[in-house]
Amino acid sequence: MKQYLELCQRIVDEGVWVTNDRTGKRCLTVIDASLDYDVENNQFPLVTTRKSFYKAAIAELLGYLRGYDNAAQFRAIGCNTWNANANKTPAWLENPNRKGEDDMGRVYGVQGRRWAKPDGGTVDQLRKLVDNLSKGIDDRGEILSFYNPGEFHLGCLRPCMHTHTFSLLGKDLYLTSYQRSCDVPLGLNFNQVQVFTLLALIAQITGNKPKAAYHRLVNCHVYEDQLPMLRDIQLKREPYPSPQLHINPDIKSLEDIETWVTVDDFTVTGYKHHGPIKYPFSE
Repeated sequence: MKQYLELCQRIVDEGVWVTNDRTGKRCLTVIDASLDYDVENNQFPLVTTRKSFYKAAIAELLGYLRGYDNAAQFRAIGCNTWNANANKTPAWLENPNRKGEDDMGRVYGVQGRRWAKPDGGTVDQLRKLVDNLSKGIDDRGEILSFYNPGEFHLGCLRPCMHTHTFSLLGKDLYLTSYQRSCDVPLGLNFNQVQVFTLLALIAQITGNKPKAAYHRLVNCHVYEDQLPMLRDIQLKREPYPSPQLHINPDIKSLEDIETWVTVDDFTVTGYKHHGPIKYPFSE
């Protein structure tokens, strides 16, 4: 929580006002931030200075790992974050590549599981790194990337958190995740949960020990209509100790993640928090 609150305070103190073309709103913005998560000691980075939720974030992560490309698939596992992007984005609604209601196109997990090759085949990035890490192999390229500029026109949204690099030292597994853009009051807590859970989950199914997850952010911003609540309410609250994440030990393979795993296989204990803050969401 200390590093999270320090970033929030830094934006308040040092941020520069920038107008965002997509939303038409002004954002108080800083460039470059680094957050580190102690996965080894299970210090789950769920924000405590407001009531926060983790299951939708984990559900979205599961959808990415499965390569989902439809908002209905995400809704079915408990995640509603793709409804608007799939069905309300004007440019996507007019895009001839859209296949109909709820279609998201070739975004996020599609790229991670079915990156298109020039010869017509596909690359399953996730399968490759899981197979390697399970065998104790690290070729310095155990990378899961969702960022494919050549196919931006085939999807409803460019990825924000776009690349995850795994590093294996003996049996110790590390993760470095890169994010190009972050709505700090709303999105960051969601993204923190995903980075932490991704390392813990991949370590579990590959038989390795999770160590540290490093979260690298570029454009960190607070929308103008979020600023009063962040500055005058959340930043005045004292944080509580981190809760702990528990993953069903029966999850032992990528096939398990693809078939039967649900958000109910992830539970949190020791979560003490302040009251909720209803930050406005900018579509």
